[in-house]
Amino acid sequence: MAVKTVIGVFENKQQAEKAVNSLRNSGFDTNEISIVAKEEKKDNGDEETLEMDTVADGTATGGVIGGLAGLAIGAGALAIPGIGPLFAAGPIAGLISGAATGGIAGSLIDWGIPAERGEYYEEEVKKGKILAVIRAHDQKVQQAANILRQNGAKDVETH
Repeated sequence: MAVKTVIGVFENKQQAEKAVNSLRNSGFDTNEISIVAKEEKKDNGDEETLEMDTVADGTATGGVIGGLAGLAIGAGALAIPGIGPLFAAGPIAGLISGAATGGIAGSLIDWGIPAERGEYYEEEVKKGKILAVIRAHDQKVQQAANILRQNGAKDVETH
């Protein structure tokens, strides 16, 4: 059975959290779901920084963190040249930290995302968007794509 990658972009952490909860409630394992987000404050002054300590100890509440508490394996803050501080949860966290010089785009290539699309998704994260990446077997990829779209993801693609 082939494994494919489904990728989508969320405008905010509430959408991403809902999508992760829907994926988990639909039988997706935490080792199939990855999230990448830039750590920064929004222009309007609202705090958007994801709190690493609450992810690591699993006592997180609210926002993306609440929905991602189960994705704490490998979760953490990474500093990527040209992008800055990132929060990555799930299997992609190890890929990104291992390929820090290649950034997000370089990591996505390892999962079958063409270089130019990886660069596009990296740019979206730089703009403050949240990337959801699901690695699953063939028979689950359409379901994953549908869940991402139902929860507000844009630019959903399967590779």
